[in-house]
Amino acid sequence: MERVLVVGAGLTGGVCAALLRGAVLRRVVVWDKARGAGGRMNTSRSARDAACTADLGAQYVTLGPESAESCRSLCEELVSQGILKQLTAPIEGMVVKEGSCNYVAPQGISSVVKYYLQQSGADVFYEQHVTHISLRDGKWEVSRKMGPPEQFDIVILTIPVPQILQLQGDIVKIVNESQKQQLESASYSSCYALGLFYEAGAQIDVPWAAQYITDNPCIRFISIDNKKRNIESSEIGPSVVVHTTKTFGSEHLDSDPVEVQQLILSHLERIVPSLPKPDSIKCHKWRYSQVTKAVPSCLGQMILHTQPLLICGGDGFTCSNFGGCIDSAVSLAESVKCHL
Repeated sequence: MERVLVVGAGLTGGVCAALLRGAVLRRVVVWDKARGAGGRMNTSRSARDAACTADLGAQYVTLGPESAESCRSLCEELVSQGILKQLTAPIEGMVVKEGSCNYVAPQGISSVVKYYLQQSGADVFYEQHVTHISLRDGKWEVSRKMGPPEQFDIVILTIPVPQILQLQGDIVKIVNESQKQQLESASYSSCYALGLFYEAGAQIDVPWAAQYITDNPCIRFISIDNKKRNIESSEIGPSVVVHTTKTFGSEHLDSDPVEVQQLILSHLERIVPSLPKPDSIKCHKWRYSQVTKAVPSCLGQMILHTQPLLICGGDGFTCSNFGGCIDSAVSLAESVKCHL
């Protein structure tokens, strides 16, 4: 039985794996270096209470009038399954384009990716950090930090473009100079996300569910995540998400995480002085947060090698939103099916 490897359990990888379901005599495997699904659609849990969660990556899904039909149908499916529901909570400073609609995930934004991975029927393995890709007897031999190498007939890379360029093995020789220049031209912004988790019964008294900050050098966005998702429960503690500005993220990219956390908290206290002391805190660095410049001259994917097939995609080949990831996933799946 032929084996297909999808590297990356984010939105593009999950949707691509789901679209490939049903390919005859082919087994789809998904590897991700993280401990769980989601990629930048990340939902983190409190260290003390797993029921208390916060979306540290994407906050909501936007469907605009320009969204492709494939994107609309997938979004409608998510709504019908209860994975997404319309965003009705007040978000200060949000720019709403005419004809667009925003959706939140009641179970956390990572539930979107988990849904597609479940639908795919793929074998999903976490903490699998891919390091080398080489040709062995007409197949791809894929090595990882932990565990022996494995062979696959097709490899689909959905990780950030800089991480594709960091891979070692025959892939270094396979990527031609033109492709390398295209890949190297992609760029990403960086930021930090802070998750503040509270015990059940804690009160956070602010008149909004989330707000965009325009006059602070450190903080760009604050969300009271349970309010954003329209979930009120006396049994589950509230959570707060803080996203920094791109400038702050870039300036402190390699700073001590403890110092960065304290700096963000000091700014947060000035903006929302009434916040109670959290039960636990998580500080996450997004080195590759959002695509500022996508790989040029690519329709959502790039074929690096044809026999056997090695192909890459993701928001680095489109744009960093729900539609961009879906467009890339559809393009990847169509290219793989044509190859088959």
